[in-house]
Amino acid sequence: MTSPRTGGRILVDQLVAQGCDRIFTVPGESFLAVLDALHDTPEIDLVVCRQEGGVGYMACADGEMTGRPGIAFVTRGPGATNASIGVHVAMQDSVPMILFIGDVDRATRDREAFQEINFEAMFTPIAKWAARIDDARRIPEYIARAYATATSGRPGPVVLALPEDMLLDEVEAIDRPPIETCLLGLDTRDASRLHDMLRAAQRPVAIVGGAGWDKAAGAAFERFALAWGIPVASAFRRQDAISNASPVWAGNLGYGPNPKLVQRIKDADLLLVVGPRLGEATTDGYTLITPEHPGQKLVHVYPEAGELNRVYRADLAIQSDVFRFADLLAGLNQPDAPAPAAQEAHADYLAWSSPAPRDVTLDLGPCVATMREVLPTDTIICNGAGNYSGWWHRYWRYGVQPTQLAPTAGAMGYGVPAATAAALRHPDRQVVALAGDGCFLMNGQELATAVAHGAEMLVLVIDNGGYGTIRMHQEREFPGRISGTELANPDFAALGRAYGCWAETVEATDHFAPALARAMAQRGVRLLHLKTDIDVTTPATTLTAIRDRRR
Repeated sequence: MTSPRTGGRILVDQLVAQGCDRIFTVPGESFLAVLDALHDTPEIDLVVCRQEGGVGYMACADGEMTGRPGIAFVTRGPGATNASIGVHVAMQDSVPMILFIGDVDRATRDREAFQEINFEAMFTPIAKWAARIDDARRIPEYIARAYATATSGRPGPVVLALPEDMLLDEVEAIDRPPIETCLLGLDTRDASRLHDMLRAAQRPVAIVGGAGWDKAAGAAFERFALAWGIPVASAFRRQDAISNASPVWAGNLGYGPNPKLVQRIKDADLLLVVGPRLGEATTDGYTLITPEHPGQKLVHVYPEAGELNRVYRADLAIQSDVFRFADLLAGLNQPDAPAPAAQEAHADYLAWSSPAPRDVTLDLGPCVATMREVLPTDTIICNGAGNYSGWWHRYWRYGVQPTQLAPTAGAMGYGVPAATAAALRHPDRQVVALAGDGCFLMNGQELATAVAHGAEMLVLVIDNGGYGTIRMHQEREFPGRISGTELANPDFAALGRAYGCWAETVEATDHFAPALARAMAQRGVRLLHLKTDIDVTTPATTLTAIRDRRR
């Protein structure tokens, strides 16, 4: 289209052309021209949120689920700073996302105008690309580049500032066609070298995760691992790369992993790492697998060349997207029979993920086991940061992606916004938001968004009356000296009802199953307020035990 249009209309037309069907926003006067254009754009669902942190998290979660950029619009100044957490998570989690920021008009730039920030300077360290569109004629160019940048190589966030007056300019612009993501080719020599390394290995282990996993990639990788009998572990909070019911699934790395899996990683002579960066959480501070990994061969497969050999020395570095590489693996010549290691590792995982009863009033382990019996295997579990998530990381058995939305960046407040995005994206599936009491109150107001948009989801608030993870570290470093980690909480069930949710409080283990049944009989947003003991800090230990070890 070349007839004159406002910058706001041109921008919305480009989003439609690129396949955008949903935008998350808190409205601002700095992008009224965009909101006006959306009034006449039924192709895009506008999800109005209650705080820009929720906007950023929802867009990030939507990008995680779809593989296309999640789209967020916020206003300048406080809107952008609030939304920055979503950009940080999208970067560390390798998620495609585009944050649009309504900005001051061009004539007042660099005068510290009302709410003015240099967004290019602010976001460049935490985004793949940050820029400002000063000419409405170039909007199609910038939007196409934003989509290409967000989805190419290692996916990630793009930030574009939109001067308010630029969006009001009426100009002619040439629309751009949809961007197609380029799949990375594979060198046949890499396949040959990999095949030789696999045949020579006595104790290979695969570690999967990162961006780009979907049902097809997971199925192809599983076929390869089954044929070779290779145990498959996941990077931190990437447990849905392949189904946890697979006979090759060995469990997850990160915080509180299975000691038998840790030993299996240490004993491996070949590590096939497909997708993860091998970050701090996955490698236990770069100690479980060291950057030099003496005595082990490392095959590192990653979509961005700049990551390969950056921290970890790779014996074979392959730049490839996950699907193309998984497909290659499935086509390799197979051994005569699979090794028994995968079956043994899966048996270890099943034992580790089966909760044993503990002498506590409300034991989360049996609660997770009850959820496994009641909820479908394709349930999407969404959580933020906190020790409470460890019970689900250990005892929940995730299906194929997308079934886990959890920030590897370790950000609190993610669960409720992510679950809202998941419920809107997959209205036919069960969605569960998990949040600690501290985590919930960071973005719990997005319950209003979920209710307003008719979301169907279950929310579990795990309330132990404190910042439990920090208290655990505090007891380890300064036993008995509690400072800054106690919380005075509201009645979360009453709060949920105030938002229009069905809600109930659970205070004992045997009360959970009937409460869950009552919740599942309801429609809309259901909230269970689980009151737990802060002493029971993880599935494996207590604060008392940690404190006693230091005395």
